[in-house]
Amino acid sequence: MKTDLAKILSVSGQHGLFHYLAQARNGVIAESLADKKRTALDTHSKVSTLNDIAIFTSEGELRLAEVFVAMKKLADSGTAVPTSKDDSTTIKDFFSAAIPNYDEDRFYVSHMKKVLDWYGELDKYASFDFLTDEEREKELEKA
Repeated sequence: MKTDLAKILSVSGQHGLFHYLAQARNGVIAESLADKKRTALDTHSKVSTLNDIAIFTSEGELRLAEVFVAMKKLADSGTAVPTSKDDSTTIKDFFSAAIPNYDEDRFYVSHMKKVLDWYGELDKYASFDFLTDEEREKELEKA
């Protein structure tokens, strides 16, 4: 099953990723990927879909789906994926190998750690086979 990054949410101030379930009167209802607990996120919560996030490169922006695919490709070639707890040199070296043209002035180690945490959760609870924009539009047309 393909993962729809437009329905995977990151919530500022809350650990982990959430799966969008439904619109609520004052926000959204989401389910934690890790423990499947449902929660209501109000309109004051800072919610971002992973589909809307990109990292800065020397050529512009690289969508998070492409970043995850590059990380997965590197991991499949035998390179160990660091965790967010590893030292900053190890993390920077990994991202330099996965995305050699990332913008060092605008893509900080703190961002890298967050991306590594998200990668780990997707690796455990979802798939790196992502729904494309065209596939998402076709699904919306069917509904």
